[in-house]
Amino acid sequence: MAKEKIVLAYSGGLDTSVILKWLKETYDAEIIAFTADIGQKDELDGLEAKALATGASKVYIDDLRAEFAKDFIYPMFQAGTMYEGQYLLGTSIARPLIAKRMVDIARAEGATAIAHGATGKGNDQVRFELTAAALAPEISVIAPWRLEAFREQFPGRAEMIAYAEKHGIPVTASAAKPYSTDRNLLHISFESGMLEDPWFDPSAEENEDMYVLSVSPERAPDQAEYVELTFEQGDCVALNGESLSPLEVMERLNELGGKHGIGRVDMVENRFVGMKSRGVYETPGGTILFTAHRKMESLTMDREVMHLRDSLIAKYSQLVYNGFWFAPERLALQALVTESQKNVTGVVRLKLYKGNVIGAGVKSPVSLYNPDIATMEADPSQAYDQGDATGFIRLNALRLKVSSGVEQSKN
Repeated sequence: MAKEKIVLAYSGGLDTSVILKWLKETYDAEIIAFTADIGQKDELDGLEAKALATGASKVYIDDLRAEFAKDFIYPMFQAGTMYEGQYLLGTSIARPLIAKRMVDIARAEGATAIAHGATGKGNDQVRFELTAAALAPEISVIAPWRLEAFREQFPGRAEMIAYAEKHGIPVTASAAKPYSTDRNLLHISFESGMLEDPWFDPSAEENEDMYVLSVSPERAPDQAEYVELTFEQGDCVALNGESLSPLEVMERLNELGGKHGIGRVDMVENRFVGMKSRGVYETPGGTILFTAHRKMESLTMDREVMHLRDSLIAKYSQLVYNGFWFAPERLALQALVTESQKNVTGVVRLKLYKGNVIGAGVKSPVSLYNPDIATMEADPSQAYDQGDATGFIRLNALRLKVSSGVEQSKN
């Protein structure tokens, strides 16, 4: 009788390496390791050999970078998404793509379950499992960190390291970098360890070696650099006149933003599971793209459409952060967002300087800005009669006057 198959989201770190071996022993199953290449760079080196040596029967390392940029990052940025006013959702938006591919592999391999190494305190467990529920409700999910037997065996990292050494699993866990990281095409995050103290200053010069994608603003070039982003229907399609794919745009902008110290965020955020957590993020390319997109919208998007879309940013951001990417309400919101972007077309020029993204010009063939109407000089088009504002103000003031009269009558 064939063994049960389990598809494990595998990063090669301490947790998923131990989990791979533990699953194989506990469930007497074939473990298929899956790693999504979403821009981790050299973190992927040697993963296949390590997974096989740890006990995986098969390893998938799939390049999902282009799909990540085109079908996840770009639609999210069209929505103007920013969680709690600071976080560009770099980790959040990657999880539904990873889970989607895990489901695909599970079905192709005839696996009955998928597994992940997310802890019971974090958001990722929710994102993985809500995606699986939406796309493949027939496939079960194994979350070792939520199983009492696993937690009893591994109450801390010391026990995990000892287990890895016993089974000959190479691990790199040490006190040299007392924090955890998660990297992809959009950002890199830093959490836990020394960062759990919200008074700790990661921007101090002595902590500069923590950062990966960017230099500090103090070390950025003293000369500003200009970049032009071309948009078509809400998507950036070219930089400095050169046509590029979404993946190429993100890679180029990451280089530019990192060079100029752009995109560092240090925040305490509200996790979906109920607690607050402190995270430090580097999102150099995303910060440039977010700023450029907003400036393109300012010239080309109808006022009421913009205000309606903006009223939904908090909701859309929560859906992404909380793991509801494939939920019907997010898909419905996306339809509205897509419609709002049909005229977001043109060129934005930005100046990059020491951590700042500064607007330096915007133009569009479908601009809604008319200098003849907006001018403080004589209006050659005679499209706006300033006298019309009298009636406009009178009508809008009517309810205020009535309300004020009622309040005065009480006294």
